[in-house]
Amino acid sequence: MSKRWSLLFFVYLYCSLLSVACAAPDSDSQKTEVKETTESSVSTARQANATFDAQRAFAILEKQCEFGPRPPGSAAHRKTQEYLFTELQKYANSAALQPHVYKAKTATLHLNNILAEFGPPTGETLLLAAHWDTRPFADHDPKPENRDKPILGANDGASGVAILLEIARVLKAHPPPRRVVIVLFDGEDYGRSTNDMFIGSRFFAKNLGKWKPDYGILLDMVGDKDLMLPMERYSWTANREFTEAIWHRAATLGLGPFQQRLGDAIMDDHVPLIKVGIPMVDIIDFTYPYWHTIEDTVDKCSPKSLEVVATLVISIIYDGL
Repeated sequence: MSKRWSLLFFVYLYCSLLSVACAAPDSDSQKTEVKETTESSVSTARQANATFDAQRAFAILEKQCEFGPRPPGSAAHRKTQEYLFTELQKYANSAALQPHVYKAKTATLHLNNILAEFGPPTGETLLLAAHWDTRPFADHDPKPENRDKPILGANDGASGVAILLEIARVLKAHPPPRRVVIVLFDGEDYGRSTNDMFIGSRFFAKNLGKWKPDYGILLDMVGDKDLMLPMERYSWTANREFTEAIWHRAATLGLGPFQQRLGDAIMDDHVPLIKVGIPMVDIIDFTYPYWHTIEDTVDKCSPKSLEVVATLVISIIYDGL
């Protein structure tokens, strides 16, 4: 989140100390330097954005759904993990699994967060996150006979992952100016209550190690055709300036689904990280009518929605806030 002006100030201060000169720099020269830096950064963001392929991202969403519902412990869950990890290894500086065992009331779960890093090995770190598991039961389905069936999770899970996997390919083609960590959380949607949800993000928050970010963005339910993205209230309450800066950037980019208003406070994977002091913002459309139903299917999603969210994320990666 560091500003370009801060960078220019420290560069100037360093040069001043070397020359033992206290005079202010020429104002015209300073303006020229800022202009050139800005244009270079915007150009890189534009190149990266042009590389993002919305149809390719949508194909990644479809691929996940081809495995079927992906709750922990299922064969589809194992196949999806292998697919996602293999894909990230193609593009990242390094990728790793973060295994953990969770004892729920009815089962012992063997979970894996999937981690990857890009860009410079040190310095300011931006975290980009989504969850890759799906819910074992459609408890909000309007038909009672469906409420014990697992959901496909085309939007609730696969959409955020699809954007981040395609962004990983972009980062390989256009190395970012800051360190970027992608984490795909496991066990987000497992339990019938929040006590047995957000399992992977809770584990990650307690075991950050070298993956510790300075700030981050969570993507959840960001692929539906009728995309509406107000500012999630928990994010805004915890980190108002950060949240408003993101939505302001969306406005400057002309991204209409990002509504300049407050939405609901939503328990999600960003909360455990906020609790350990990491500024996190949740980009989520919680008005999705097929949430936790068996109708959360591919036909409810849109490549255009994936592209809208990716345009904002790419802008933040390359231009900062």
